[in-house]
Amino acid sequence: MLTAIIDYESGNLHSAEKAFQRMAQEIGVGEVVVTSDADVIARADRLVLPGDGAFPACAAELRGHKGIYDAMVDAVEVKGRPFLGICVGMQLLATTGHEYEETNGIDWVDGDVVKIEPNDATFKVPHMGWNDLVIDHAHPVFDGINSGDHVYFVHSYHFRVAKAAERLAHVDYASDVTAVIGRDNILGMQFHPEKSQDVGLRMIANFLTWAP
Repeated sequence: MLTAIIDYESGNLHSAEKAFQRMAQEIGVGEVVVTSDADVIARADRLVLPGDGAFPACAAELRGHKGIYDAMVDAVEVKGRPFLGICVGMQLLATTGHEYEETNGIDWVDGDVVKIEPNDATFKVPHMGWNDLVIDHAHPVFDGINSGDHVYFVHSYHFRVAKAAERLAHVDYASDVTAVIGRDNILGMQFHPEKSQDVGLRMIANFLTWAP
């Protein structure tokens, strides 16, 4: 099995690469590569889309790499390959992003990416650090994971889903902040699983063995 972490020049991929490679080796599920090669993405068995920075810049970079973008869309929409978006890579799945300017997302999960607005002024934005997951809907990615488990966030915007069933988990940050989204063969994590210690590594392993 080949897992491709997509490199579209929007983030430092080193920690994600190491975490995914470690778990793939531990559970014996094949090779993990970081790639900007559309042919590798086209033949990969599952795909990971990271992302760091602002929504408009990441969206422009992804679409600017047309071969990568087209191969990713074909793999997910036509071939039904399991897909995981991380941080801004998850946000790009939205219909529309509202960071700085209105920007079209990929529109794989209906909703909008909007600024976090805590109800308590002592809660600062960006939302940075550890927070407790609240699981809203059961999913294989949560195997061995419970509400209350800690994961690590760094972000100022979050995904407001249009369909409640597609918000799989959230956290409380003086308001509900979406943590995990998903439908069909598509998953997204707002937090960084590669930086979330044992909980994040377990979720990476769960993704690598997930068969939607």
